[in-house]
Amino acid sequence: MCLAVPLKIISIKGKMGIGELGGIKKKISLMLLNKVRVGDYVLLHAGFAINKLETKEAEELLQLLREISEVSD
Repeated sequence: MCLAVPLKIISIKGKMGIGELGGIKKKISLMLLNKVRVGDYVLLHAGFAINKLETKEAEELLQLLREISEVSD
């Protein structure tokens, strides 16, 4: 099973970016997407941004992940 998680882009340099989720920052490749900007949300899989998300959709996914986490605690 593959899992992709939503991250907010906080900086971009060329085709690389820094994404943030819950205070954790991760260097990611943006080479698979066009027109990604700081502040955008992307789905991250295996170090690559694979899809750009609308803010509302990303927030809904993050809420679902929090709910799953609470159930497993």
